[in-house]
Amino acid sequence: MSTITHINPSELHTNPAYSQATLAPAGQTLYIGGQNGTDSTGAIVEGGVAAQSAQAMRNVLTILAAANAGPESVVKMTVYLAEGEDLQAAFAASIQVWGQQPTAITVVRVAGLGRPEALVEIDAIALVG
Repeated sequence: MSTITHINPSELHTNPAYSQATLAPAGQTLYIGGQNGTDSTGAIVEGGVAAQSAQAMRNVLTILAAANAGPESVVKMTVYLAEGEDLQAAFAASIQVWGQQPTAITVVRVAGLGRPEALVEIDAIALVG
Protein backbone atom coordinates (compact mmCIF):
# COMPACT_ATOMS: atom_id res chain seq x y z
CA MET A 1 0.00 0.00 0.00
CA SER A 2 1.34 3.42 -0.93
CA THR A 3 1.80 6.00 1.76
CA ILE A 4 -0.36 9.10 1.77
CA THR A 5 1.42 12.20 3.06
CA HIS A 6 -0.70 14.45 5.27
CA ILE A 7 0.02 18.14 4.61
CA ASN A 8 -0.58 20.46 7.57
CA PRO A 9 1.48 23.67 7.16
CA SER A 10 2.45 25.24 10.47
CA GLU A 11 1.02 28.55 9.23
CA LEU A 12 -2.51 27.05 9.23
CA HIS A 13 -4.76 25.82 12.02
CA THR A 14 -4.31 22.11 12.72
CA ASN A 15 -6.97 19.74 13.94
CA PRO A 16 -6.60 16.03 14.74
CA ALA A 17 -9.89 15.30 12.95
CA TYR A 18 -8.66 16.29 9.47
CA SER A 19 -5.68 17.24 7.34
CA GLN A 20 -5.50 20.43 5.31
CA ALA A 21 -4.47 18.36 2.27
CA THR A 22 -3.22 14.91 1.39
CA LEU A 23 -0.60 14.00 -1.19
CA ALA A 24 -1.03 10.67 -2.96
CA PRO A 25 1.71 8.98 -4.97
CA ALA A 26 0.92 7.45 -8.35
CA GLY A 27 -1.39 4.46 -8.18
CA GLN A 28 -4.97 3.41 -8.72
CA THR A 29 -7.60 5.88 -7.61
CA LEU A 30 -10.96 4.80 -6.21
CA TYR A 31 -13.79 7.30 -6.47
CA ILE A 32 -16.59 6.49 -4.04
CA GLY A 33 -19.92 7.93 -5.10
CA GLY A 34 -22.14 9.73 -2.63
CA GLN A 35 -23.27 7.46 0.19
CA ASN A 36 -26.45 8.24 2.09
CA GLY A 37 -27.37 6.63 5.39
CA THR A 38 -28.96 3.62 3.68
CA ASP A 39 -29.07 0.07 4.96
CA SER A 40 -28.54 -3.04 2.84
CA THR A 41 -32.11 -2.83 1.53
CA GLY A 42 -31.68 0.75 0.36
CA ALA A 43 -33.84 2.21 3.12
CA ILE A 44 -32.68 5.38 4.87
CA VAL A 45 -31.96 4.51 8.52
CA GLU A 46 -34.05 6.15 11.22
CA GLY A 47 -32.59 8.26 14.00
CA GLY A 48 -31.83 11.57 12.34
CA VAL A 49 -28.58 13.04 11.13
CA ALA A 50 -26.39 11.15 13.62
CA ALA A 51 -27.72 7.73 12.61
CA GLN A 52 -27.57 8.60 8.92
CA SER A 53 -24.01 9.94 9.19
CA ALA A 54 -22.80 6.80 10.96
CA GLN A 55 -24.48 4.57 8.36
CA ALA A 56 -23.12 6.61 5.43
CA MET A 57 -19.63 6.25 6.92
CA ARG A 58 -20.13 2.48 7.35
CA ASN A 59 -21.13 2.35 3.67
CA VAL A 60 -17.90 4.15 2.69
CA LEU A 61 -15.89 1.67 4.78
CA THR A 62 -17.69 -1.25 3.13
CA ILE A 63 -16.78 0.03 -0.33
CA LEU A 64 -13.17 0.57 0.72
CA ALA A 65 -12.99 -3.00 2.06
CA ALA A 66 -14.39 -4.32 -1.23
CA ALA A 67 -11.46 -2.59 -2.96
CA ASN A 68 -8.96 -4.06 -0.43
CA ALA A 69 -8.46 -0.66 1.18
CA GLY A 70 -9.27 1.04 4.47
CA PRO A 71 -9.84 4.54 5.82
CA GLU A 72 -6.09 5.21 5.74
CA SER A 73 -6.32 5.07 1.93
CA VAL A 74 -8.75 7.99 1.65
CA VAL A 75 -7.16 11.16 0.31
CA LYS A 76 -10.28 13.36 0.09
CA MET A 77 -13.80 13.24 1.47
CA THR A 78 -16.78 15.52 0.90
CA VAL A 79 -19.72 15.62 3.29
CA TYR A 80 -22.97 17.14 2.07
CA LEU A 81 -25.22 18.09 4.97
CA ALA A 82 -28.83 19.24 4.63
CA GLU A 83 -29.41 22.81 5.79
CA GLY A 84 -30.47 23.07 9.40
CA GLU A 85 -28.91 19.75 10.45
CA ASP A 86 -26.48 19.63 13.36
CA LEU A 87 -22.92 19.38 12.02
CA GLN A 88 -21.47 18.45 15.41
CA ALA A 89 -23.94 15.57 15.82
CA ALA A 90 -23.07 14.33 12.33
CA PHE A 91 -19.31 14.50 13.01
CA ALA A 92 -19.59 12.87 16.45
CA ALA A 93 -21.52 9.93 15.02
CA SER A 94 -19.29 9.48 12.00
CA ILE A 95 -16.03 9.66 13.97
CA GLN A 96 -17.24 6.72 16.09
CA VAL A 97 -17.39 4.66 12.88
CA TRP A 98 -14.48 6.23 11.00
CA GLY A 99 -12.00 6.50 13.87
CA GLN A 100 -9.03 8.86 13.95
CA GLN A 101 -8.13 8.85 10.26
CA PRO A 102 -7.55 12.50 9.36
CA THR A 103 -7.95 13.26 5.69
CA ALA A 104 -8.63 16.30 3.56
CA ILE A 105 -12.34 17.05 3.99
CA THR A 106 -14.89 19.52 2.71
CA VAL A 107 -18.31 20.03 4.29
CA VAL A 108 -21.05 21.57 2.16
CA ARG A 109 -24.48 22.60 3.41
CA VAL A 110 -27.13 21.91 0.79
CA ALA A 111 -30.83 22.70 0.41
CA GLY A 112 -31.55 19.05 -0.27
CA LEU A 113 -30.13 15.77 -1.50
CA GLY A 114 -31.22 13.33 -4.20
CA ARG A 115 -33.49 11.51 -1.76
CA PRO A 116 -35.77 13.89 0.17
CA GLU A 117 -35.43 11.91 3.42
CA ALA A 118 -31.61 11.91 3.26
CA LEU A 119 -29.91 14.35 5.62
CA VAL A 120 -26.28 13.56 4.74
CA GLU A 121 -24.26 12.25 1.82
CA ILE A 122 -20.56 11.38 1.84
CA ASP A 123 -18.26 10.77 -1.11
CA ALA A 124 -14.58 9.95 -1.05
CA ILE A 125 -11.48 9.52 -3.17
CA ALA A 126 -8.99 6.84 -2.15
CA LEU A 127 -5.66 5.54 -3.37
CA VAL A 128 -5.67 1.75 -3.71
CA GLY A 129 -3.35 -0.93 -5.07
